[in-house]
Amino acid sequence: MKERPLPSGAEAQAMIAEARKALWVMVGFLAVIWIVQIVNWATDYALSFDFGIRARELSSLPEALTAPFLHFSWGHIESNSGPLFIFGFLAAYRGVRKFFGVTALIVIGSGLGVWLVSPANGVTAGASGVVLGYFGYIIVRGLFDRRPIDIVIGLVMALCFAYQFTALLPAEEGISWQGHLFGFGAGVIGGWVFRERRRKQVEPAPADPTVMLDPPKQP
Repeated sequence: MKERPLPSGAEAQAMIAEARKALWVMVGFLAVIWIVQIVNWATDYALSFDFGIRARELSSLPEALTAPFLHFSWGHIESNSGPLFIFGFLAAYRGVRKFFGVTALIVIGSGLGVWLVSPANGVTAGASGVVLGYFGYIIVRGLFDRRPIDIVIGLVMALCFAYQFTALLPAEEGISWQGHLFGFGAGVIGGWVFRERRRKQVEPAPADPTVMLDPPKQP
């Protein structure tokens, strides 16, 4: 197994440019969910109940796309915002276009998991499934891409935020461990699906042998 060298020169500059884009993408994402939260709070969280996921109701399947933008309290959105920004930025700094693909996979995977497995007669909303999805993605991305810097980032994040693994298990009532587990799984799958493909190096065909002729001898 070959590891890719650390970026330098033009590659490093391109990575810095993508990191700037990633920063503003996450700032925009957080701004949107906080603006939605203000409107949601002002309407006594009607948006969360109207556009959250209701398990196994066919009419609620589209809510898998809206639920990550909604929360049920200020404490709920505050607990998600920090990890969402950190994990989201680290997931996006390699490429914003790829990040959008990873995000779509995580949102759909987490939402479907909630819709299929969550208890009936409940409504699920919140960005925590996306948070755990980004967490899973950045842990495995370096292994799939074989980039030393991303392997280190994944290891550091796994150690520093090890408590996040407890969110994958059934816990107290009212916590959607289903969304966490399926989101995390979708993030790991995203690391494989969106891995960097290596172009096969075509070895040049061997050149025809050169025929050496002896020079004519002088009489």
